Amino acid sequence: MTSKPLLLIDVDGPLNPYAAQPERRPVGYTTHRMRPSGWTGAESSKPLRVWLNPSHGAELRALSDAYELVWATTWKDEANDWIGPHLGLPRLPYIDWPQMHGRAPGGTFWKTQYVLEYARGREFAWVDDDITDADREYADRHHLHRALLMRIDERIGLLPADFDALAHWAA
Repeated sequence: MTSKPLLLIDVDGPLNPYAAQPERRPVGYTTHRMRPSGWTGAESSKPLRVWLNPSHGAELRALSDAYELVWATTWKDEANDWIGPHLGLPRLPYIDWPQMHGRAPGGTFWKTQYVLEYARGREFAWVDDDITDADREYADRHHLHRALLMRIDERIGLLPADFDALAHWAA
């Protein structure tokens, strides 16, 4: 295979450990207040709280030698406006979900079928906080190329060991 594998990146969970307790926010994260159009609280006066770790940008840029980086998030293209600049990332392609939060085959996460469609014919690694064994089994059965599905704890976010694992897998 001549093209680089895809690295499909979810925002909430891997980059924004939204489920961490405010007093237990992981070290290195800074707080940002955002109003993306998809934010269900957008009509309220309170913006969305997002925690981002600037070091993740450098880690992702380093992985771009081995991967084609792609947003795989409900933020879709808005990740390029709200998330990427805080991490020092260039504009990235994104998966434009045909339907969000709908029904999914075989007990899988709703994104899984669309991730496989997007990655058709390509190796890929995917980081998301909603990946389960059912998603891995579905990918094994329906994707003809190597795939790494990494579940990231939404209370912690991506860790140095996760970036190491991604680099090792791509090598």
